[in-house]
Amino acid sequence: MTQQLIRRPFQGKWIMGGFGLTLLLMVVVCSISLKNTDEIKHGANRVQQTYQTLNALTNFYGAMTAAESARRGYIFLGSSQDLQRYYNAKADMQSQLQILQKQIHPTRSQEQRLASLTSLVNQRLSLLEQSIELYQEDKKALLEQNNITDSSVYIREKILKIIADIKVEEQTYLQNSLEESKQSIHFRIFLEVFSIFLILIVILGLCIILEKQWIKREQIRNLESSLAQEKKIGDLKTQLFSMISHEFRTPLSIILLSSQLLRESLESLVEQQHLKNIFRIQSSAKVMNHILTDILTLTRAEAGQLEFKPQVINLENFCLNLVEDLQVFATTSNRIKFKKNSSIFRGNIDEKLLYSILSNLLLNAIKYSINEATIYLTLKSEAEAIAFQVIDKGIGIPLAEQHKIYEPFYRCQNVENIAGTGLGLAVVKKCIERHQGEIIVESEVAIGTTFTIMIPQRIFKND
Repeated sequence: MTQQLIRRPFQGKWIMGGFGLTLLLMVVVCSISLKNTDEIKHGANRVQQTYQTLNALTNFYGAMTAAESARRGYIFLGSSQDLQRYYNAKADMQSQLQILQKQIHPTRSQEQRLASLTSLVNQRLSLLEQSIELYQEDKKALLEQNNITDSSVYIREKILKIIADIKVEEQTYLQNSLEESKQSIHFRIFLEVFSIFLILIVILGLCIILEKQWIKREQIRNLESSLAQEKKIGDLKTQLFSMISHEFRTPLSIILLSSQLLRESLESLVEQQHLKNIFRIQSSAKVMNHILTDILTLTRAEAGQLEFKPQVINLENFCLNLVEDLQVFATTSNRIKFKKNSSIFRGNIDEKLLYSILSNLLLNAIKYSINEATIYLTLKSEAEAIAFQVIDKGIGIPLAEQHKIYEPFYRCQNVENIAGTGLGLAVVKKCIERHQGEIIVESEVAIGTTFTIMIPQRIFKND
């Protein structure tokens, strides 16, 4: 449960972090995209400005050609329309020069070219004005007109060279601007595709985390439902075995009491050997009662309902009474011998559970020992613990099977035809766990077995 509580906030942080990362990516992409859009817009403006410069140069060249043509027409024909056409072309030239001054790329070389162009244009216009004024004063001054025309053509060649240089640089700048705009557009496309890919990965990761969390929640719900169902089944099983135990113990008690009364009434009338069957009835009834007790104890332990009520008892008297009681179960001539190796007489132990522990171990020792073999029950003291040992010279437990002997209904392969339920050691293990103790087994096949039970507790010494 603690791991689940730790895991859920951790998953919540992942989800919040994923959403935060998605929002951060969107903000970064939007900001870069806006900046890129501004660059594209600025590049488009530069391109448009460059086109306007080139158009202005083309228009200027056309106006200059028109002005020259109109001057010639006026000089040779004297037409007032040609004169008016000259003045219109002159005004157009000056207008295009103003546009060039505003639109031309502001580099040092272009500004120098534009200054030279303006100076040459003013010189040429001055020559054209002189030509017109000379015509108006003397229509036959052809030699002076030719000189003016030659000077105008010379200046015109210089103007054309400057215009060509301006066009070359403006076209280079236009090409660079178009390339930058193209790269900006490609970068924006890449950025948008890459950002969409990243966002999709983050969203996919979040979906996977949410899916896993949903699956884990479903598993936890199913587990909780299974645990609740198992607990309910365990409670029902405990109730069932309790009822069965109660119902069986009533007739068993009647059998034991009746056989006891029958034996007492026949002892003075019948020879001892004829009472053997009555002893068998009593022994079988007690064995049956012991099996029922083991089943009920194991069932309660598995359901977590095994009662634990420790109290101070006289351990020596308890062991002596237990040995005397168990001799009744012995169908063979085995003898149980009790030994005390310390001054301990009292201990804080649950008497019922201790009875289940020692009785099962002693009954197993009787069952799996040869006839007339002595079985030892020892009681001794070790640092802040009480130790019980059950020692027999029986068939032993194979080493490979010693880790399985505490499983319910498990019986070793060397038991052969010896009857048993396989519950005894499982009951012993559960009862020792309630005392927070431990059990140690030492055994060799055909030599014997020693079970050591360590029960930690406060020790009482006889005063």
